[in-house]
Amino acid sequence: MSVFKGSMVAIVTPFHNGKIDEASLRKLIDLQVDAGTAAIIPCGTTGESATLTHEEHERVVSITIEHVAGRAKVIAGAGSNATASAIQLHKYSYKAGADAALQITPYYNKPMQEGLTQHFTAIAKSADLPIILYNVPGRTGVNMLPETTIALSKVETIVGVKEASGKLEQAEKIIKKTGDEFSLLSGEDALNYELYKLGAKGTVSVTCNVQPKLCAQQYTAVKEGNMTLAKEIQDKLNPLHDAMFYETNPQPVKTALSLMGYIQEEYRLPLVSLSEQNKERLKAVLREQGLLG
Repeated sequence: MSVFKGSMVAIVTPFHNGKIDEASLRKLIDLQVDAGTAAIIPCGTTGESATLTHEEHERVVSITIEHVAGRAKVIAGAGSNATASAIQLHKYSYKAGADAALQITPYYNKPMQEGLTQHFTAIAKSADLPIILYNVPGRTGVNMLPETTIALSKVETIVGVKEASGKLEQAEKIIKKTGDEFSLLSGEDALNYELYKLGAKGTVSVTCNVQPKLCAQQYTAVKEGNMTLAKEIQDKLNPLHDAMFYETNPQPVKTALSLMGYIQEEYRLPLVSLSEQNKERLKAVLREQGLLG
């Protein structure tokens, strides 16, 4: 199994007139690959997976795999709060040619730790495809404890975790108790530098949608042992990391990409446009970052 590492993007799903904007998605993929992004992750939270139909979900995954064409890894969002549905998406990702699948902890139904273990183990048995677990209790209502992640790391195809609990001590325990072939990836851009210091092997980033080169440069600095530069980049990116969560993700990042001329500003209800106040705040940050003409 490959070790998953580097700056990775949780890519948005562009829409136009209510449909997937396939041309814009391909342009965004090219932007990321050209900037040195190590992996493209379609159909995650930032990709509005919650409001994609099953057919749309599969289409976005297929477009991404086809257009990336081996230039980067593709980690397909394939999670669900129903194990059978997650298995179905996992099998599709395998057949479509993804390099791995991102599997979120089941949301809303709040399983116990044993339920999480059985859920992910069942998915792992369904297809010979590497799995990156995704722990984001702020979204799902359940925190996967370090002991659960550590135990699951012993399953052959479970090769990493996107850790977005915001708890550094939790991440540190996972890093210390798993092997070098297991990748803890930062799932919270504001903590990228701190998690890199602890030994994270990469990030799954929202900010990377709009600043892919700097995100990639930060990972390169870490890999080369230049933590001073990595901290400088973190400090430069922090206002943007903050701006990406002025309102519910992906509202700010899609607004930013629209202002930068890459996509139409379009969402699926119940997501809506940014308030005018936050849009002006976002514009100011984008100008400071040199991202608006």
